[in-house]
Amino acid sequence: MSRHATVVGAGLAGAEAAWMLAKYGIPTTLYEMKPVRFSPAHKSPLFSELVCSNSLRSDRLENAVGLLKEEMRRLGSLVMEAAELARVPAGGALAVDRERFSGHITEALEKHPLIEVRREEVTAIPEDDAVIIATGPLTSDALAETIAGLPGVDRLSFYDAAAPIVTADSLDMDHVFRASRYGRGDDYLNCPMAKEEYDAFIDALLTAETAPVEGFEETSVFEGCMPIESMAKRGRMVPAFGPMKPVGLVDPNTGRMPYACLQLRQDDAADTLYNLVGFQTRLKFPEQRRVFGLIPGLRNAEYARYGVMHRNTFLNSPGYLSATYECLNRPGLYFAGQMTGVEGYVESASSGMVAGLNAALKLTDQPPCVFPEETAIGSLALYISTPNRHFQPMNITFGLMPPLDKRVRDKKARYQMISERALNRLQGIIEEKQLRH
Repeated sequence: MSRHATVVGAGLAGAEAAWMLAKYGIPTTLYEMKPVRFSPAHKSPLFSELVCSNSLRSDRLENAVGLLKEEMRRLGSLVMEAAELARVPAGGALAVDRERFSGHITEALEKHPLIEVRREEVTAIPEDDAVIIATGPLTSDALAETIAGLPGVDRLSFYDAAAPIVTADSLDMDHVFRASRYGRGDDYLNCPMAKEEYDAFIDALLTAETAPVEGFEETSVFEGCMPIESMAKRGRMVPAFGPMKPVGLVDPNTGRMPYACLQLRQDDAADTLYNLVGFQTRLKFPEQRRVFGLIPGLRNAEYARYGVMHRNTFLNSPGYLSATYECLNRPGLYFAGQMTGVEGYVESASSGMVAGLNAALKLTDQPPCVFPEETAIGSLALYISTPNRHFQPMNITFGLMPPLDKRVRDKKARYQMISERALNRLQGIIEEKQLRH
């Protein structure tokens, strides 16, 4: 008997879910409401639009997100394929040209013979042999209301923010130098600051006017996307120990480490746009120009995009979803992406892979694939499915994985060994389940 699946949402998670279903021969309908309707944070009609940063973070195996990427590559990830094709310089990180990245994913899904793309808004849970909801934390109000009405659903919300993007030719290069931390190449532009410059910037930041966001409270912001002005309210030196830390950098004009330093990361392949690293904000647009213009190097900066803040909505997944991202009380219905409580681009995509793979296995009458907790993919799935009274969205971290059997004092060596163990366990699953990649 022919089986069919539906995926709602063509973000990172939905794209991976549809790709996995098609890879296993399952005809799939992929719904995406853009360009019929855009969320407050989306601008492009392309799939898998990167709303905040253009960085997928570290690409090194001694970093947990680097391990997660490698696991996804070995499982045949479309997102990782697109990221490699759209890669731009970013030191040890994997950053991409947004348009090229999203364009590749869009073309691959639209041209796949087993995937039917429908550009329309979905307001109710579709009826199908398998359904994956991957509409993200900015799910439309109508569908969010439908999801909230499902038995056992308990939602939680917090606020997310995006950093500004400036044009390269508007930077004052007399006050900017190119370097990565600790001599690891020259992929970043750096805006060094002396103590008096930093103090003036913090003074302005603390008194700047912010845009009102309905229901916003300082305690409801995810730590990984804390607005720069919220950091400053915690303490004047918090930004200097966070995104503006000067450690590992030497200003060639002085031969010394700056007092503080803002880093700019390339945002497009043409090298015309730069992202203010760690400068998520909810300052009003004129205030962003005024306050950030106090940073040498940004005095005459032109903004291709201002920083914005928006509300994110998440399921209280533990006790509601399994480690395959399937609803415990509604077999055949899966959720994927940030709305499950995984935080980050790569984490969202990995959840879509797991949901898509397991939906395909269910529709082909095969047992589910629960990834081992020793893997990055499996540890995330276990985190969102394990009862936890204080459940909060989570990035991948080695802390989610079981420790090694022996003590290894050197942190880099320890993380390398955890990654090697993970990849060995993943290879065993690939061979045991005969997974396609």
